[in-house]
Amino acid sequence: MAIPSPPRPTPSTPALAASAGPALEESAVSIRGLDYWYGEGPNRTQALWDIDLEIDRGEVVILTGPSGSGKTTLLTVIGTLRSVEKGTVRVLGHDIARLGRAARVVLRRDVGFIFQFHNLFSSLTAFENVRMATALKPGPVAEMNRRAEAILARLGMQERLDHLPAQLSGGQNQRVAIARALVNEPALVLADEPTASLDPASGQEVLTLLHELTAGPARATVLIVTHDQRVLDRADRIVNLISGRIISNVRPALVVRICEMLKNVPQCAGLSPSTLARIAERMTVEQHQPGEVLAREGEEGDRVYLINVGEAEARSGGRVTHTLTTNQTIGRLTAVSHLRVEETVTVKAPMEAYVLTTVAFQEVMRTDKALADRVKLHLMSRQ
Repeated sequence: MAIPSPPRPTPSTPALAASAGPALEESAVSIRGLDYWYGEGPNRTQALWDIDLEIDRGEVVILTGPSGSGKTTLLTVIGTLRSVEKGTVRVLGHDIARLGRAARVVLRRDVGFIFQFHNLFSSLTAFENVRMATALKPGPVAEMNRRAEAILARLGMQERLDHLPAQLSGGQNQRVAIARALVNEPALVLADEPTASLDPASGQEVLTLLHELTAGPARATVLIVTHDQRVLDRADRIVNLISGRIISNVRPALVVRICEMLKNVPQCAGLSPSTLARIAERMTVEQHQPGEVLAREGEEGDRVYLINVGEAEARSGGRVTHTLTTNQTIGRLTAVSHLRVEETVTVKAPMEAYVLTTVAFQEVMRTDKALADRVKLHLMSRQ
């Protein structure tokens, strides 16, 4: 009787992708199979292609990519400023394609928008522009005034409360626009190049304020389109779009962690930091329970597991040969190594592992000549 192949679990907390497994609470943003077009007839052009994206509450996620890659289009679809043409987009628990016009207006009250063009009312002062936004979440007048003044002061605008936009610099107007977007402590912040016109100190203060919102009681979610390296360095996750497609979806802190572990794997000895990073960026995180079989002796393998936490038992020829634990690997990429799996491995204690597939490794090889040459040299040495 044929032995069934090991199960292929869904990643639960990927290094590259948003969580696809069951969550304890609904994500702030959940996108499945989103396509978007501009124009009609022969001029119809597709701007977004099969976008899948999950953003958890409390995350700071950065969208990067060249001009015209679809970043702002995606941002405005999430913000209900554009319609969902194909696919599913859920924002703060609502399927936005099913919302009527009035319901979309209500949803936007929980969204703070920061655009490249600040769109301030030219006839209103800095204070009045921000104070007007507090009417979306009304309260006692004194409290609304206090909130408007406090956030402007936080952004260094306390001396310019009574200035009109024409009397302010571009950076100052941008700070007013940011204050207007954040004064109601929205559950979701959508920002398009929010720090582009700000000096370093003001930019860092804005980022600190955004992080405070994510850590606060409401656990706000922040999605930023930017090329500003200062922002990239403080992101929980970086999503890269090219030509309307998500090319990578990286958690920087997790990639660093995986790179440190890969340095201790014998097969990775001597690989450059950039190569290790490319490999780490394409690994996903999976959770496995005792009794699961991750590899079977004699089969062709298409996944390698790097154990972060947990324990597994290896058998060869029906006998237990050794135990595998943190920093050790399971499985083989037969299509790359031309070798079959040499042992059957069964999970013994709850495990979290970083997983690299054949397809992901081959993608790295296509973009990393040094790695490709190393693999070829290794194969030649065995002939």
